[in-house]
Amino acid sequence: MSSHHIVRDDQEPALIIANGLACNTELLGQLLEWSPLVIVLDAAIERVLELGIKVDVLLGDFDRNFDTEYYKNNHYPIEIIHTPDQNKTDLEKAFDFLIQKGHKAANVVWATGKRADHTLNNFSTLASYRNQLKIVLYDDHSKVFLLPNSYKKWYPKNSIISLIPLGKVENICTENLFYKLQNETLELGFRTGSSNHVCEDGIITITHEKGNLLLIESFD
Repeated sequence: MSSHHIVRDDQEPALIIANGLACNTELLGQLLEWSPLVIVLDAAIERVLELGIKVDVLLGDFDRNFDTEYYKNNHYPIEIIHTPDQNKTDLEKAFDFLIQKGHKAANVVWATGKRADHTLNNFSTLASYRNQLKIVLYDDHSKVFLLPNSYKKWYPKNSIISLIPLGKVENICTENLFYKLQNETLELGFRTGSSNHVCEDGIITITHEKGNLLLIESFD
């Protein structure tokens, strides 16, 4: 696994590596190549270092007798950020750190799989940062991000697109999706837009007036 050294432009998304299910090395390598900063949450650090990845920031609450001095001495110039606040997850703390440093975007890997409660919480966390940070979650099968109120993008025919509301989302309209929505409401636990797909090669349009709507691009 190569280190992130080809491009170091602060306008590119930082990369956060959480501690869920690992993604494939090809995806991880592509994200590393364009990341100006790599943040690793404390529980994942050994898994990451085993891949030969250069880590810029190690962040977490460092519980369970975590030896920060070892990483400081053996992986210089790694920056150690202690975040003991138990009212936020380590992923939220990583987002806060990036905002404080002036970053505008973040890609996140290893944030899904393994524990279902962590996966669901990581998805819902995106709503809290919608006005501060552009966040995309990646794994081997999906790309997940929060939609702006108006979204347009070109997709090939039959691309799998799911619209998952975080709570209630109102007045949703879509174009060029097989299951068309016209001023409709989706609500988690009652009705979602899972497993829709693109009708024809071209632009899809998704608008909504109120609420937080996730788009999940799936790769079967």
